[in-house]
Amino acid sequence: MEMSSRSRALVEAQQGILTRQQLLDAGVTKAELRSRLGASWRVLLPGVVMLDRGLPNTEQRLLAALLFGGPSSWLAGPTAAALHGLTSCCVANPIHVRVPVPRRSRSSGWVSVKNTTLVDERLVDRGLLRISCVARAVVDAAAAAPTEDDARSIMIEAAQQRIARVEDLKHWVHIRGTQNGARLRRALAEAASGAWSLPEADLLHLLSSSRVLPPIMGNPELKDAAGSRLTTPDAWIDDVAMAVMVHSRRFHGGELDWENTVETDTDLAACRVVVVGVTPRSISREPARVLARVEHAYLTARSSGCRANVTATPRAGLWVPHAAAGG
Repeated sequence: MEMSSRSRALVEAQQGILTRQQLLDAGVTKAELRSRLGASWRVLLPGVVMLDRGLPNTEQRLLAALLFGGPSSWLAGPTAAALHGLTSCCVANPIHVRVPVPRRSRSSGWVSVKNTTLVDERLVDRGLLRISCVARAVVDAAAAAPTEDDARSIMIEAAQQRIARVEDLKHWVHIRGTQNGARLRRALAEAASGAWSLPEADLLHLLSSSRVLPPIMGNPELKDAAGSRLTTPDAWIDDVAMAVMVHSRRFHGGELDWENTVETDTDLAACRVVVVGVTPRSISREPARVLARVEHAYLTARSSGCRANVTATPRAGLWVPHAAAGG
């Protein structure tokens, strides 16, 4: 089978993934196409052919999904979020594709194509791949998440790893309107609170329910009297200079991160900061006991009349709302 130099360039550029129409336009006859499909080529999706009998790699699968979706399609939702670097998502089945109305939603094999009226976004071009903008990808991924905890994790990671700006996430949550609106607004509020992980978000939510504690800072920047940076606490009660720390191997990058998290609490203690340690398990299974411990530590610190000479600066100026301080 002879192809023009232009057609060969297309085959190379698209890594051997072409539509049936592209092959016909390149001079492949219908008879040749039928013969090749039974011998050395394979159909990946309806109308999409791989000029090989091997298994497609990830980029070939993504390109095949876009070719199946058509010229106006783009990668979206969890797929796009993973491509933007979100570890809470992955490029798995199904690959999520969006097309503008009036194109129809459809699915085939490992691709899900959904139509949308929300087309006012600046797509990201990465080679031949068209990808949803990062903020919309994150919000759509959170909306599609199987559980609310998954949605929370996605939003928190995007905000705290600076993958997306909170204001941009808020924009796309607003544009989506009532569709999964309550879930998305809750997840966004936690992402904006300063929590860096799901256990931290649960901790901040728990502490904010107290009628004893004052407003809480999430992950503020701390400096000692000399202006040196200190360990960032997961939650901070400023009037008594008290840090609440979530200790969990699961939510740190490895054994060294875990040891570093525990050991660096000592710099806070050296500055006479009151430190209360909690675990994700205790927050989840014994929230009342955790809250009582923190409240007791707070009242004890307040009654002592002593406060460590430490300055706390809220990140992005955000404080966690609280019920009502008292006691």
